[in-house]
Parts: sequence; structure tokens; C-alpha cells
Amino acid sequence: MIWIDTDMGFDDMLAIMMVEQSTLDIAGVSLVYGNTKLEQVVQNTFDASGYLGWTMPLFAGASRSILGSVETAEAILGSTGMPTLGKRLPKSATTGLGSAISGLTEWLESLDDPGPVLALGPLTNIAILLLARPDLASHISHILWMGGGSGPGNHTASAEFNAFSDPEAVAIVLASGVELRMVDLECCRQVLVGPDFAQSLNAADDGQGSILKDLLGGYIDIALQRGRSAMALYDPVAAAIAIDDNVATLEAVRIDVELAGGLTRGRTVVDRRPSASANARIAVQPDAERIKTMALDALNKAAR
Repeated sequence: MIWIDTDMGFDDMLAIMMVEQSTLDIAGVSLVYGNTKLEQVVQNTFDASGYLGWTMPLFAGASRSILGSVETAEAILGSTGMPTLGKRLPKSATTGLGSAISGLTEWLESLDDPGPVLALGPLTNIAILLLARPDLASHISHILWMGGGSGPGNHTASAEFNAFSDPEAVAIVLASGVELRMVDLECCRQVLVGPDFAQSLNAADDGQGSILKDLLGGYIDIALQRGRSAMALYDPVAAAIAIDDNVATLEAVRIDVELAGGLTRGRTVVDRRPSASANARIAVQPDAERIKTMALDALNKAAR
């Protein structure tokens, strides 16, 4: 069983599709601001859940960072956080939404053995939980996080978006003693998809899969509009590792996060020196073809 924390954009949706179709049971999905504001994240999640027939419980979490700022990716993704070539998910009513911290607490307290958390956005919800209930840290086996970077950033020159959006949350998680497994920019950028990937989706123009194909095309178009030939899959890479950790190597490293202002805020510093005291793991050497196949299989299954 696994818990998923997400800021629901297209790659989050695809990641959850992959996990939902695997042998893993999803205990719950908590929502956090990030790709867009929390209200729209909630709407995206209910739309995806209704369209894809998800039944896992949904929980609303943080609408802003630990320090109160709201940094979103709307400049890249638009106000919906989910760009498209035209078609959108049908609207669903946003009802029956629980509290993220209450949902996480109840799940963790119910476990006989520690359980994993797959985090696909800023780590704010997880950090709030660990501050409020540090006794529950031992109930989490590890946090598998798509975020951070061991090289140049994507939101600033130094920082990856999820880390920059709430670096204090990253620091809290690192200090909690829970093992953080970071699926960073460098890992995700080795798993690229272009227009040919979208064309390989078996979706009739008027069927359910046509919306998924348009959303996939809109996601890939983020890269094409910026002169790149392909787009990194990002969150589906983390989902693939959650399903089968043999699709990448998890290397023991020390990770610290820069909290000062200026050009380096939000940078995750990865220390691989033998003398460094390891406090986390980082995913390297992903099996790109295997991960892309897992993602495409999930899309094709949903399209049917």
C-alpha cells in the first residue's frame, strides 16, 4: 500500500494512472499547491478521478509554503496547470474532500509496518505532518520524491521547481530521519518523449483516449515551444520506481537544501564524497525504455 501526494498536472495524472494499474494499492491521495493554485489542483484531481474511474479517497492539503509564499508553475503550464492541444477533462463536482494531515495521520496510525509515500510536488504536506506528529516518522518507510536536482535547475538557474517552491519543507523532511529517495531532474531528463510517443497512443479521435492524447500532446508541447525535440516524463519516472525499483539505481548520498535568498535558494546540494554522511538516496541510471513502456501501457489501458 502507498500514499500519493500530488500537485496534479498531466504528468502527475499519468504517474497515478501507472500506480493505480499496478499491484500497489493507493491508500489515499493528498493535494498540494504547485503546478497551479490549490483550488485548481483540487479541480484537476476530481476531473481526473471522475474521468478515469479512480476510487481512492482524496484529501486537500497546503495552499502555500511553510513560510507562506505561493510559488506555482503557471507561467509554464497556464492557469489550469494542465496544458492541452484542445480537449480537456470533463468537469466533476469537488465533493467529499478530506483533510490531508488527518488522512495521512489516520493511514499511518493504522499501519502494522511502515508504508511509503510517493510525493510528486512540493513537500509541504509531508513537512507539516512531520512537524505536527514527529512520532509518525517511524511509520513512513521512505518518501519517494520527484524533485530537486544535482545539476542546473529548471525554475531558476540553481533550483528545481518542487524544491524552490518550498525549500523549508525539504529541509524539514531531510531533518526528520525519514529516508528521502530523490528522483531529480537529471534522472528524469534521461526519460524523454516526443511527438512520436503521443502518436503511438492507441486513441480514436472521438473516444475516451482522445482527451488523454490531447493532454499528452499539450504536455510534450511544453518542450516543443521552447525549441526542444522532446519532454522529460518527470513524475512517471518516480511512479515507475515506486512500482519497480529495479528500473533505476538508488545511490546513497548526502542531500542538503539551500535556504538563503538570492540565486541559490531551493538548490539541492548532492554530496557523493565517501566522507559525506549519507542521509538520503538519489535515483540514477533509469531504464528509459522500460519506464516509457510502463507509461504508454497505462495510457493505452485508460484509453480503452
